[in-house]
Amino acid sequence: MQSQRLELTGSAGLIEAVRGVPDAGVPQRGVAVIAHPHPLFGGTMDNKVVQTLARAFVACGFVAVRFNFRGVGRSAGSYDAGQGELRDMLDVVRQVAADGPLALAGFSFGAFVASHALSALWAGRQPTHAVLVGTAASNFDVAPVPEAARMRTLVIHGESDDVVPLAAVLDWARPQLLPVTVVPSGEHFFHGQLPLLKGLVVRHLQAAF
Repeated sequence: MQSQRLELTGSAGLIEAVRGVPDAGVPQRGVAVIAHPHPLFGGTMDNKVVQTLARAFVACGFVAVRFNFRGVGRSAGSYDAGQGELRDMLDVVRQVAADGPLALAGFSFGAFVASHALSALWAGRQPTHAVLVGTAASNFDVAPVPEAARMRTLVIHGESDDVVPLAAVLDWARPQLLPVTVVPSGEHFFHGQLPLLKGLVVRHLQAAF
């Protein structure tokens, strides 16, 4: 995977980002934008789960763009409890994937933000795939997945997640009849299980809907 650092522009100023590109000869399928965990608890675009998601998308032919929310790394601004971070994600989408196939993904707090990005974009533009990992349903008001997007949305959660209880994610998913893929003994950061996580995402991206 070849990587390129980007400087994008958001409502708070500079947005720091990295774009991963599939190897030569791999047909490109679109652009995936990936959101990172909570900015106030060490979350950055270099988080290992976020990088694993990027590698999975690139392996399947997507250009993968991960970025730092406002106030993280070199990105301007300060934490905004999800509202400003949603604007950041939508600004990134606008600049790196103005048209063509789009996928959205996020981990933990980033999954919460990605859920709202999916909801905000859906009426005018329907992402081909969504991947929500360790969704922070016990801490934030995660948006419901549009009904027509449920088959193309992969929700992954660790059975033993010590940050977001599995029960909270099931309570969010149950009214939507949205399947949740549970990783046995998995905890929030999927220590020792990142290859499995990547494999689950790759399998989802290779499926036909």
